[in-house]
Amino acid sequence: MDADTLFHADAIEKLVRHFADERAGAVSGNAKVGNKHNWLTRFQSIEYIFGFNLDRLAWDLVNAITVVPGAVGAWRKTLVQKLGGFSHDTLAEDTDLTLAIRRNGYQIRYEEDAVAFTEAPEDIRSLAKQRFRWAFGTLQAVWKHREATLNPRDGTLGFVALPGIWLFQVVLAGIAPFADLAMIATLFVGNWPVVLGYCLAFFCVELVLGLLAYWLEGENPKDLLLLFPQRLFYRQLMHYVLLRSLLYAARGRLVSWGKLERKATVAGG
Repeated sequence: MDADTLFHADAIEKLVRHFADERAGAVSGNAKVGNKHNWLTRFQSIEYIFGFNLDRLAWDLVNAITVVPGAVGAWRKTLVQKLGGFSHDTLAEDTDLTLAIRRNGYQIRYEEDAVAFTEAPEDIRSLAKQRFRWAFGTLQAVWKHREATLNPRDGTLGFVALPGIWLFQVVLAGIAPFADLAMIATLFVGNWPVVLGYCLAFFCVELVLGLLAYWLEGENPKDLLLLFPQRLFYRQLMHYVLLRSLLYAARGRLVSWGKLERKATVAGG
């Protein structure tokens, strides 16, 4: 667990029950934002419920979870010791260890009922700093384990999860700013009804997925009223974070783990 995180009373019990199965190497819990008191932390709450946790439900079905988060997770101790513990090779040590465990033939599980409330960054600078570390560390981890990509031995990890990271988090995200510029240019040459129609259709699909995610989590979907501005904001932030990460990686620059200011504002559910 992280020092800024509060567990539900039964979270540990829900996590460790999976280790009755000898194939389970690690278990991811369900992290939620515990300091939803401004628009930025509410944006992050949407991201956690909509993205992280909905994704893990899907990846759990095919044993392709790529990260057990440091905020709430459990690890088979003997296996962690066998693999040398948390490595200092990447800034995403939880992703690195998760991939190592999965590649050693163990299952990575997701326990949605093991709920913990974590402190999300409350200002844009801190959020950008956190996401840069996550993005750069993920790049380091998937590069370290690049031999697993499209490797039949690694199954769905090699053919679904890792290619998905390269395609959606690197390639498509890298060309997304150019797609945005092309869309803006199209608006000015008279094709705005078609462009706006596609944008509306994609947003409606995202809204339906969001409603599904909130229903599965048993959460009030009122925060989805912020989905449209949240998407606009995160799109630009992630463009900046990814571009910076790729530039640092290409130049071989060293990156420190970084320290975020914590305010102890988490309230449990």
